[in-house]
Amino acid sequence: MSESSLDPKFLLQLKEFGINTEKIHRNLPVEKLIEHSSERNEGILTSTGSLSVKTGKYTGRSPQDRYIIFDDETHETVDWGNVNRQFPSEKFNQIFEKMKKHAEGKELYVFDGFVGADSTNRLPIRVFNDHAWQNLFCKQLFVRPSAAELDTHIPEFTILCLNDFEAIPEIDGTRTNAFILINLSKRIVLIGATNYAGEMKKSMFSVMNYLMPSQGIFPMHCSANVGQDGSTALFFGLSGTGKTSLSADPQRMLIGDDEHGWSDNGIFNFEGGCYAKCINLNEESEPQIWNAVKSGAVLENVVVDKESLKPDFNDGSLTENTRAAYPLDYIPGAVIPSVGISPKIIIFLTADALGVLPPVSKLTKESAMFHFMSGYTSKLAGTERGIKEPKATFSECFGSPFMPRSASVYAKMLGEKISKHNVAVYLINTGWSGGPYGVGKRISIKYSRAMVTAALSGAFDIVKFRHDERFNLDVPLECPNVPSDILDPKNTWIDKDSYDLSANKLAQMFVENFSKFNNVSDEIRRSGPNTS
Repeated sequence: MSESSLDPKFLLQLKEFGINTEKIHRNLPVEKLIEHSSERNEGILTSTGSLSVKTGKYTGRSPQDRYIIFDDETHETVDWGNVNRQFPSEKFNQIFEKMKKHAEGKELYVFDGFVGADSTNRLPIRVFNDHAWQNLFCKQLFVRPSAAELDTHIPEFTILCLNDFEAIPEIDGTRTNAFILINLSKRIVLIGATNYAGEMKKSMFSVMNYLMPSQGIFPMHCSANVGQDGSTALFFGLSGTGKTSLSADPQRMLIGDDEHGWSDNGIFNFEGGCYAKCINLNEESEPQIWNAVKSGAVLENVVVDKESLKPDFNDGSLTENTRAAYPLDYIPGAVIPSVGISPKIIIFLTADALGVLPPVSKLTKESAMFHFMSGYTSKLAGTERGIKEPKATFSECFGSPFMPRSASVYAKMLGEKISKHNVAVYLINTGWSGGPYGVGKRISIKYSRAMVTAALSGAFDIVKFRHDERFNLDVPLECPNVPSDILDPKNTWIDKDSYDLSANKLAQMFVENFSKFNNVSDEIRRSGPNTS
């Protein structure tokens, strides 16, 4: 598309931003983006019609290469540390100028759209890409504009993502040649030298998590769905804990699988699509995701048979973090626009690699705030570079890599929502049973689904609970369609002494991790595990 065929207002915006090229493609249709990707040898079409791409060296997020610009606006509002790493303004400006120079005369793809399905609370964005398939990813993951909205579009945040641009660490101040730089003052994200498309999605999530609290909106790393009666439910958890799988319920309608906001009007999806892990994907256990892998979907790092062109979802030789990106309307019955009323049920998902947490338990408001701030789970293989097997971790708010503000800011908002809307909160362990990783087995997704169904249907309202003194949790004695003996994790271990040792170890980990939080009420602190 030549400049002469583009909207003059759009061309003026490009000039003001500093992009100088005549080879601009703005909001191409899905079919055209697939065509361009194929012609440029960026990927291949599989037997399902999906576009399969490889991301090379970076097959997951690179959190050590993500920075937030330190300046007058952010120096007191960002929770600085190992997650939110500082980057100087002058170095950002230096890289920005070099990237604009690099882009001169090159073929670029632009997506103009929104983050946020709620028209009163959405963020207008613009994304520049030097790869057509990455622009297709943006089209499928963010919220698309109508023709009228595109005509009047003024971006309030811009992503400049040039996969072919590399930083020079000793000159540019980055750790490696790859970088993700979030400038909250200038409202620009710069991404270079990594082809992993998830960096764009998660950068904008970080941006929303910074902006929304000041607007009175609770930003959440969660999936959401709605029942036939209109009741909504939220599923919190890190990648690999089951947010996407457990919220893609044939009996319920999907609002979104990963990122949401909770305003006074209810909840709304930040995104317009899903980014599902698809390692070991099969039609029987996850039919909705399986059927979404069709024309228009993007497969990242999925091995494809050279002869049949069939995706092999069981092959993790490139990475365990294989992904499928597709628009929300690929899920039957998905809620469009993806908004819902305030929920009555919240489910925290954790993948306990030690195999000692109960598969399901009910939380009080205070224990919900404790576990929300703790964010215990296990990082699963491939989600980040260097993760080869599950590793126990605490991720504040079930998403600390994406939370620029202090955990207490988000926890306070959660507590207020629970009280205002009388929300019931459950902790569901989708991790290991019968022993730790390498000894026990992952809890069947069939059982996890049954526990979710019980929570949503009110089945737990009529059963008896036992109190787990060590973890300070209320555990149901029975759950429909789940063997009662697995509800007490100790029952599943052959060596009971080993269970006690591992359980005590995890309880101590909780307490030590929570000690870093200041200005937390004793009531919240006492609602966590006991080590006495």
